[in-house]
Amino acid sequence: MTYTQLPSELHHPLQRHDLRATRQRPACPQGSVGRRMTTQVIALDEHLTVRQALDRVRDDGARADTVYTLPVVDRERRLTGVVALRDLVLSPPEDDIAAHVVTSGARAHADDPAEETARLMRETDALALPVVDGEERLVGLLTIDDAVEVIEDADTEDVARQSGSEPWTGHYMAATVWRLARYRVVWLLLLLLAATLTVTVTEAFESTLEKVTQLATFIPLLIGTGGNAGAQAATAAVRALAVGEVRVSDLPAVVWRECRVGVVLGSILALLGLVLGTLFVGVHIAVVVGVALVIICGWAATVGGTMPLLAKRLGIDPAVVSAPMVTTLVDATGLVIYFLTARAVLGI
Repeated sequence: MTYTQLPSELHHPLQRHDLRATRQRPACPQGSVGRRMTTQVIALDEHLTVRQALDRVRDDGARADTVYTLPVVDRERRLTGVVALRDLVLSPPEDDIAAHVVTSGARAHADDPAEETARLMRETDALALPVVDGEERLVGLLTIDDAVEVIEDADTEDVARQSGSEPWTGHYMAATVWRLARYRVVWLLLLLLAATLTVTVTEAFESTLEKVTQLATFIPLLIGTGGNAGAQAATAAVRALAVGEVRVSDLPAVVWRECRVGVVLGSILALLGLVLGTLFVGVHIAVVVGVALVIICGWAATVGGTMPLLAKRLGIDPAVVSAPMVTTLVDATGLVIYFLTARAVLGI
């Protein structure tokens, strides 16, 4: 990526970098931190004293978006680190600012995703994060208020997609009924088509239902439980991806973890299923329901936990394949598991 060349001239005894130089925003891709950063930044020369640095802040602070985190650069505008205003105020005026510069802090490149950078700021409790170009030259800062806005926008989009709706901006009460319907209908149509899998499965096992009609009693219970278990796992996986707790490379560990969680949940629910099944339809159907619950919950949690990671690897927004899509898929496959379990246990 090519960035606009930034001037590096120094001026008068403070060797100040021209504040206007940072206002030349590089051409950055949509959704990158370069689109959300501020270019109104006070850049301190690494050779200044504390007194000179504070004079610089007093002179130019009114024109900057933040003065609490001050990037420090060399003569070529390459970032060397940051210094906190608090440290400057509490330090002897004759000190060199180099003694107070944090060189190991996080930084972002202008074409990095804005959401990842904003979440990095949240993890590091940074008030501002320096942004550099491909040659490590300072081009701006991502401030905490902009980072919060980025995260809110991303979370709003994820929530919309997790509920099976297209993300949109604007005030809810100001939107017309038709506009709200338009943003929701596409996903509902797709999910309706996907739900035909459930109908197909039921027709395929129609002969099994005819032999043991009591099996139909527990279909809503089983597909509902499986769908909920899958949705819980999918929601947890999407959140873990968003905050950086898991990566795509963790897929095998997530599969093993969610499978065990699902089996534990299914076993707990199976105990209740055995009791209810025995009371209402007899012990044989109860055993079918109990075994099916264990398998379905294990399968649902595995699918729900891994689909967001697979989507991430394929370059698809993980939220798109979260709760509604996982629920629909688990409904169909859960019925297959139920009927196959009934055939094995009942010998039909």
